[in-house]
Amino acid sequence: MTRQLINLNTEVTALLEKLNHPFRNEIELLRIYILQANNRLEENIKWNGPNYSIDNEDRITMRVQPPTKQIQLIFHIGAKKQEQPNDKLIANKSQMLVWKKNDRAIVTFKSLHHIERGKTELTTIVNEWIKPAK
Repeated sequence: MTRQLINLNTEVTALLEKLNHPFRNEIELLRIYILQANNRLEENIKWNGPNYSIDNEDRITMRVQPPTKQIQLIFHIGAKKQEQPNDKLIANKSQMLVWKKNDRAIVTFKSLHHIERGKTELTTIVNEWIKPAK
């Protein structure tokens, strides 16, 4: 098995250092898993947390504020209001996804074990979600 080199954004790391978040280990693991899922993803900061974009289009934002003992990944299609698609953006039937609208869903993690157990499913969701950005 080959290991993919992960390029964590130093500005995101610096922000997380300042936050002293109670779920810092979980945040770091999610950062790695998301970046490993697709090498086209770029990490930056949005909403005072890690954000992942592809071709300069925001797609996944990690909700780390306020600091609680859970982390949410918000899957979206950018900050600008757009016309709602008639159907959900992806057909994935994962129990991890909680749909807010057809173009926005949330995944909540409450433990390191939950994140580790969901790695494969999360990787699939990430790759399906970024397809519309291509």
